[in-house]
Amino acid sequence: MRYKCHDNLKNIYENYGGEHMKLNANGTEISLITDTKSNEDYISLTDIAKYRNPDDPSGVIANWLRNRNTIEYLGLWEKMNNPNFNPLEFEGFKNDAGLNSFTLSPQKWIVSTNAIGIISRPGRYGGTFAHTDIAFEFASWVSPEFKLYVIKDYQRLKSDEAHRLEIGWDTKRELSKINYRIHTDAIKEFLITPELTKQEQSYKYATEADILNVAIFGKTAKQWREETGFKRGNMRDFASVEQLIVLVNLESMNADLIHQGLSTQDRLKKLRSVAYYQLNSLYNSSAANKLKSTIQNQIKQKSPPPV
Repeated sequence: MRYKCHDNLKNIYENYGGEHMKLNANGTEISLITDTKSNEDYISLTDIAKYRNPDDPSGVIANWLRNRNTIEYLGLWEKMNNPNFNPLEFEGFKNDAGLNSFTLSPQKWIVSTNAIGIISRPGRYGGTFAHTDIAFEFASWVSPEFKLYVIKDYQRLKSDEAHRLEIGWDTKRELSKINYRIHTDAIKEFLITPELTKQEQSYKYATEADILNVAIFGKTAKQWREETGFKRGNMRDFASVEQLIVLVNLESMNADLIHQGLSTQDRLKKLRSVAYYQLNSLYNSSAANKLKSTIQNQIKQKSPPPV
């Protein structure tokens, strides 16, 4: 996969909402974060390095970066995945690697070569993270045995994640289907006229769907695809439980407003007002929180046992 730019990684911590997934490699906890733009995982080199030296993980990483084989591997990875990689700076590092006087920090590598395979951040959840391809290579350098533990738990984590997403997707989609038929029937009865072509009818249905999207999410499906870069998929698949509850309500309400003969502009105004009120109410609702807990319990019950 080729990345368009390093900007996608600048807000990984913010995009992840402050939560960090954790690997458990034979008792050693290792942080993992996901770039929500590319959906690529980055594993903490700092945590892996603690396996060799708990007191000075930065020193372990620095020693790894002094190695010529490491520099060659990092350069090859960047050339394959990063169109903005700076090959001239890379050649300079490669030529000096292995010399007694050669030192290289993660931050210097990132800034000098415009690298995206490694990221370095300060703060509470800071440290040095690397794309899984690079992190596994580093783990192998630290300890081949430890690398196998890291890979094993990473595979378990991704398997559990895929299972949870599948269950969560099904649950949330069922919520949004409750009033879907009522909504489409209202469109068919009051907005679809015999003189409309099939293409015009399809456009009418899409327009009504976007009225709800704008009311709840503040953007149309097309705008969402352009912002996220997702050419496929549905923005509603990424909605929160609260948003999907409101969507169900708005579908019913919009069907009633269509029946009353209100214009598109008037309906959107009313729908946005109701969406704003209901979302604020649900975010502090014990009933909504109970529904979330129910879904989470369903996920835990259906999830495979830990390896």
